[in-house]
Order: sequence, then structure tokens, then C-alpha cells
Amino acid sequence: MKPATNSRPSLYMAMSITIVAVVAFGFGQTIDQALLHPPSPRPWILYVHIVLFTAWVALFAAQAALIRSRRVVWHRRLGAVGVFVGIAMPFAAIAAAIVMRRLHAAEGHIAPATSLVVPCFDMLAFAISFGLAISWRRRPEFHRRLMLIATSGITVAAFARFPSWLIPDNCFYFGVDGLILAAIVWEWLATRRVHPVYRYGLPALIIGQGLTMWIVLSVRA
Repeated sequence: MKPATNSRPSLYMAMSITIVAVVAFGFGQTIDQALLHPPSPRPWILYVHIVLFTAWVALFAAQAALIRSRRVVWHRRLGAVGVFVGIAMPFAAIAAAIVMRRLHAAEGHIAPATSLVVPCFDMLAFAISFGLAISWRRRPEFHRRLMLIATSGITVAAFARFPSWLIPDNCFYFGVDGLILAAIVWEWLATRRVHPVYRYGLPALIIGQGLTMWIVLSVRA
């Protein structure tokens, strides 16, 4: 069991680096057109949304580094900041999605009626995972895995921007689930066990993703 314990900081450090890379690569594909040289001025709520999500990913990486370096006190102090960021994120994300849908329509890009289904589900899944993680913050084995699921979930927008030869159209959730599966495999190789958070959390997430994509694709059809 000792090797498994020692592997946990490495796991979350590796996952945080991977998530940062996914976000940087995904949004790097569209940052010039969407933010640096947009066809029209972007609304302020979009920048609030970007700042909050960037802060969350940075906080997740910082928290993993603090645990790896055994700075638990600083981890808890920074966690208080993370609570405020996590609470604000769903509100900013949904508001930005609504405003950007209107802006795209004004620019001549009419979005399908279901264009808000994906961000709404993603923020619901994030809020549930994040809320449970905060509720179980004194149970590290549950807390850290729920935080990983919550953070993996918000990479969906980054995966959606990957080139189609890497992530085909409408397959962005496979990237999200792949991150979580990578953590599960890492832990299973170390402990030969799958934690209950993953046993119940990942199937529930996949069911929600499946229903979300069914709504999106059935209406488009």
C-alpha cells in the first residue's frame, strides 16, 4: 500500500500538467480569431468567464504542486480562494454562453436551438462534483477525486477546439472521459482497486453526456 500512497501526488501533478496542456492546445487553435482579432468586440462577461476558468485550472495545478511538496497549510488556504472561483464559474459560463449565442446570431452565425444544452450540462456536472468535493473536503480520498472529475469536465470546450483529426466532431466528451480513465488506470495499476468516486461518478457522467449529445444530435437531425 505504501507505493500507492506515494504515487498519489505524482498522479495529480501529472493530471494537472495534462489538463493545462489540453486547455492551452485546444484554445490555442481559436484564440486569434475569437479573442485577439474577433469580427466584433467581445462582451465583458466572456472575459470574466475566461479569467475564472483560467484561474480554476491554475489553482488545480497549484494545489497539486502544494500537495506534492507537502505544504498542506498553504493548500487549505488556497482552497478558500478556489471555493469562490468554483461558485462563480457556472454563473459566468452560462451567462457567457447566452450572450455569445446572441452575438454570433448578430454576426450571421445562427446557432442551433440546442446550442446551450452542452454548456448547461457541463456546468451542472461541474457544480455537482465541486459541491460534493467541498462537502467532503475532510475526506481527502473523496475530495481529490471529485476535484479531478470537476476539472476534467471543464476541458470539454478545449477538446471541442481540437483539430478534427484528433477529436472528430461531436466527440469532445471522449477527451473528457479519457482524462478520468487515465487517472483510474494509474490508480488501478498501483492499488488494483477503483475508488467509489470513480465507480459511480464516471458512469453517471457518461450517462449525462450521452443524454446531452442525444438531445443535440436528434434536434439537429
